[in-house]
Amino acid sequence: MVGVRLCPDGPTLTADRPRPIRLHRLELLHFRNIGGLCLELEAPRLLVIGANGEGKSNLLEAVELLTSLRSHRCSSDLDLIRHGQPASRLRAHTSEGDQLELELRRRGGRRALRNGRLLERQLDLIGPLRCVGFSALDLDLVRGEPAQRRQWLDRVVLQLEPIYGALQSRYLRLLRQRSQLLRRGLAPGERGALLDAFDLQMALVGTRLHRRRRRALARLEPLAQTWQERLGGSDEQLELRYQSGTPLPSEADGDQEESWRAALAEQLRLQRNEEERLGHCLVGPHRDEIGLMLGGTAARRYGSAGQQRTLVLALKLAELDLVRQVVGEPPLLLLDDVLAELDAHRQQLLLAAVGEGHQCLVSATHLEAFGGGWQAAAQVVHMDQGKLRPG
Repeated sequence: MVGVRLCPDGPTLTADRPRPIRLHRLELLHFRNIGGLCLELEAPRLLVIGANGEGKSNLLEAVELLTSLRSHRCSSDLDLIRHGQPASRLRAHTSEGDQLELELRRRGGRRALRNGRLLERQLDLIGPLRCVGFSALDLDLVRGEPAQRRQWLDRVVLQLEPIYGALQSRYLRLLRQRSQLLRRGLAPGERGALLDAFDLQMALVGTRLHRRRRRALARLEPLAQTWQERLGGSDEQLELRYQSGTPLPSEADGDQEESWRAALAEQLRLQRNEEERLGHCLVGPHRDEIGLMLGGTAARRYGSAGQQRTLVLALKLAELDLVRQVVGEPPLLLLDDVLAELDAHRQQLLLAAVGEGHQCLVSATHLEAFGGGWQAAAQVVHMDQGKLRPG
């Protein structure tokens, strides 16, 4: 096993480190149950071993936040700040010499810094590092609710196009404000004029979300089909279908963005009476579904538990390939307690598929899941009550 240095005193970046170590140093302060942590990464594979609840998933979550500004585990920054502390600080040093920093504050919101400079847009923190995360929660992707599949696809698009985060935030803000307006006791004429203005913006931003989601899914599909065949989970053809919650014209029908925008605006107009009765919005990308199909049938109904898990593996490995193709660099791979949920055969398929081309951070409860080759080439640390010790 590769040796580990926790909180080294000397410089973090050295010229003789082999690629693909792109994240060289991680520093955390008052993040969840972690009081203070400083870890220098010495090998492309990091194995974080510990019992459930000790904080190993928190370490990977911090990397996810620094690379995407989002966590798949919670939506409130207040849940990420250590109890009794006013703020958390996350800092990463990259192979290109960048220092990325994110401050989460109980008062005043977030602050994002790059090389010590405060960023006007937090989205500008995304780029120096990209990551693909795979956790036990993702194994419910096939049989879970449509929102889970939308969130998965949104995370993919965000890694490909960081501007997508701004579009998403704008749409969700419009959706929240429009829903509040639907429930307000205004005169019909006054509310109608305000809804007209909201509908124009909802249709415009919604169309841009639709287009980016569809484009990403179209690029993912052939990659996922290839992995599905290699993993041997099913002889049935895998299809990824973007099923809009709003009827949209065919992509071949004229100006795509304009025709989709007009269709969304028209559906908002047609559904307005029903929306006013119910008090929420029935039209838009927040109602879309991502169809995961095997042999033309929804996999959540057709596939066995094993087939469903193989399909999820194919999707995540396709995501890894797509980010590498678009960005030009292999993204970090975060495997958070996922091996424990897979049988031995699929564990080995996943570990073999990852290969040596990616920097990989893995959390697990035991080392036994990893073959001798993996352990020999890995840096192993143990997490105990939010503190690290060498393997």
